[in-house]
Amino acid sequence: MYTKNTSITPKKTQPEIIPATPEDVPTLAAIGRQTFHETFCDTNAEENLERYLKRNFNPVRVAEEMSHPDSLFYLARIDGQVAGYLKVNTGDAQTEPQDSNAFEIERIYVKKTWYGKQVGQKLMDYALHLAREKQSNYVWLGVWEKNYRAIRFYQKYGFEVFDTHVFRIGKDEQTDYLMRLDMPM
Repeated sequence: MYTKNTSITPKKTQPEIIPATPEDVPTLAAIGRQTFHETFCDTNAEENLERYLKRNFNPVRVAEEMSHPDSLFYLARIDGQVAGYLKVNTGDAQTEPQDSNAFEIERIYVKKTWYGKQVGQKLMDYALHLAREKQSNYVWLGVWEKNYRAIRFYQKYGFEVFDTHVFRIGKDEQTDYLMRLDMPM
């Protein structure tokens, strides 16, 4: 007699954050290209965007970034699928000169299909956990002044604008806010 298996394995809904390895470089390059394009394709000339993506999200460049001892990469996976990634920097890996005990979140990139699934929050929480482990005085990041969704997200965590810098996409110069969150001692 045939009995139907009625048990259902629930899907994992929370992202799992795992350290990226050198074998993940092609994945990091691809997701970096995809998420950056998804976020900024409507607000940038395609020629400028393509120039930026080719230069910054190719496997050779990502492998160079990953090899820096003060940079760390983490993947966010849900049910085995890569939903996003995190890149953090300390020391001289930081993209702007900061205090020696500062902690930079350079990238929190989430695929658009995973928006609203707490991937960004999980990556941010993990980054703040890492900053506390390193006993950093503050966490900082750069965000385009017109990326209102990201700015609101960072403000919810308590980040505040402390400066600006120029961010170049191809031939286009844009203004990024530098935002900071002081870490409690």
